[in-house]
Amino acid sequence: MQLLTFSVSGEPYAIESRRVIEVLPRVPARPLPRMPDYLLGVFTYRGTLVPLVDLASRLGVEAPPARLSTRVIVVEFAPTSAPSLVIRLGLVAENVVAIHTSEEAEASLPPIHGRETGYLDRLLRIRGRTVQLIDICRLLPGDLLAGLLPATTAAASPGGAAS
Repeated sequence: MQLLTFSVSGEPYAIESRRVIEVLPRVPARPLPRMPDYLLGVFTYRGTLVPLVDLASRLGVEAPPARLSTRVIVVEFAPTSAPSLVIRLGLVAENVVAIHTSEEAEASLPPIHGRETGYLDRLLRIRGRTVQLIDICRLLPGDLLAGLLPATTAAASPGGAAS
């Protein structure tokens, strides 16, 4: 599996590169009221509104100030509740640096899940750095993810409002 590595508050993380559409410079977002602090708002990407997630806030660490190295990683995935649909997210990260393969890992540790960290996947030791994988399919809580789906799908998914 190929991995795109980047930093969040100085710590190395990675996501599957097959989920990455494009890496952009930092973009402004239109805030959404009453959303979690890690959901910065939405931005327009190729004519579509895309939610922008601050990975530092989602991981519960203090975000460094915006720098020239701050990027938005545009990713897409199909939610398990609606596999025929595609969800796009923008992820704010720093130092989006390299593509590695999981085969390069010198060591691996399975996921260590806490109460709200189901999106954190295994740890890999790659080229002398311990890298935490992030499962973007689980990055947003189910109720927030359901809000991104069309109304008919959200109503049928677990936790969605019934008609």
